[in-house]
Amino acid sequence: MNEIAKGVYAGANAEMVGNLLRDFRDEALEQIQQLEVDLAPEADIEAYRRFAFMLKGQAHNFGLPLLEVVARRMEDYLSAVAVLGEPEVERLHVFLDTVSDVLEGRVAPDADAKQIVRSLPARPANFDEHSIEVRDVEVMLVMLHGAQTHYVEREMQACGYRVTIVTATVAALEQAVRTRPDIVVISAVMPHLSGIDLAVALSAMPETRNIPCALITSLPPDDEHLAFVPDRVPVIRKGSTFGDDLAAALSYHFLL
Repeated sequence: MNEIAKGVYAGANAEMVGNLLRDFRDEALEQIQQLEVDLAPEADIEAYRRFAFMLKGQAHNFGLPLLEVVARRMEDYLSAVAVLGEPEVERLHVFLDTVSDVLEGRVAPDADAKQIVRSLPARPANFDEHSIEVRDVEVMLVMLHGAQTHYVEREMQACGYRVTIVTATVAALEQAVRTRPDIVVISAVMPHLSGIDLAVALSAMPETRNIPCALITSLPPDDEHLAFVPDRVPVIRKGSTFGDDLAAALSYHFLL
């Protein structure tokens, strides 16, 4: 992994980052060993949440995009879990094994992130998952956590889709490029970079223009900001027509 510092950092900085990267790798692997030992039903879930959060930040700092993607998925998964039972223990083993594989080089740094994330456990549904046929459809929700997000997530999971939630538009742009979701559903009102800006960017860039998008908004149809939304981005309006608009957006992108 020290090779990553070369070409990005120069001279003494490259040596320093290489040493820090080696220390980070060794410490992370030690943490994983302990987390594996402790992993059991009713184990302290906060320890695993802290690890995922730390791993995400350090992977970003060191420029390890694949590791960051896996850490984000682990963090997202754990945000939907209250306590660890047998199913969650089995799924966390998958996350920890994947992190170890990346850290130890058994998975190449330039491996296809799309395939990696689809091999990871999806966010658990808030209903009987056994009654749903899980489909290989990845949905990225770019929304802040709240009642609306919970509703959209539930509707998507009821269709058997794998759902991940990203709460920052800039992060969503990077994650969409790396993981290639089957659809990105975006809230129009988001901090910093708006959801409309993200929808326009994803639809315009050659790298992402074939990724389907939909926009959720409460803005009136004649709002000037909506004029920038590309025609191929369906608009889902909050309110009484929300369910119908959501179904229409999924059908437009051939996901129903």
